[in-house]
Amino acid sequence: MFLLLGLGNPGPRYELTRHNVGFLVLDNLSEKHRIKLDQHRYQSNYGLGEVDGLKVVAAKPLAYMNRSGPPVRSILAALDIPPENIIVIHDDIDLPLGKIKKKNKGGDSGQRGVRSLIQTLGTDRFSRVRVGVGRPEEREDIVDYVLSPFEDAEMDALSEVIDQAVRMVEATLKELNNPINKTEDQTGC
Repeated sequence: MFLLLGLGNPGPRYELTRHNVGFLVLDNLSEKHRIKLDQHRYQSNYGLGEVDGLKVVAAKPLAYMNRSGPPVRSILAALDIPPENIIVIHDDIDLPLGKIKKKNKGGDSGQRGVRSLIQTLGTDRFSRVRVGVGRPEEREDIVDYVLSPFEDAEMDALSEVIDQAVRMVEATLKELNNPINKTEDQTGC
């Protein structure tokens, strides 16, 4: 079994913010594969289902992003899923909107949700689909920027990158199921 994990912040205030692009991708993937995120345990909303014949748990932690680790640890323990069977979907300010990149292991690159996972799980050996949201011009504005909603002019690019990220999660899932074909990093359009 695999864990497909969208990172974001809970609550309506953050729904369409840049920081919640992981939730947006997971919602689209879940809808595509008819996985209902209607179970509420382990400090998460989650659902069980299949993607291309592989059993998955799709989950959104209900903790704030920088505290994502404990809910994920609970899910892994309860459902007996090893960390290397996680695909984390999260925002990345180092990539422009419209770009995605996959990593199979490594540091957190300043992403605090990923940092919480690494610290809590004690390993960096899980896959990530990094979804570009761009970077503000001023470094001091990063928090306000990632917690701001996407602008109307960005919605077409957002829709396309969400579709690309869903396809990358599906491809990563196939790679994890067949580790002979696994690559270190992969960049999307």
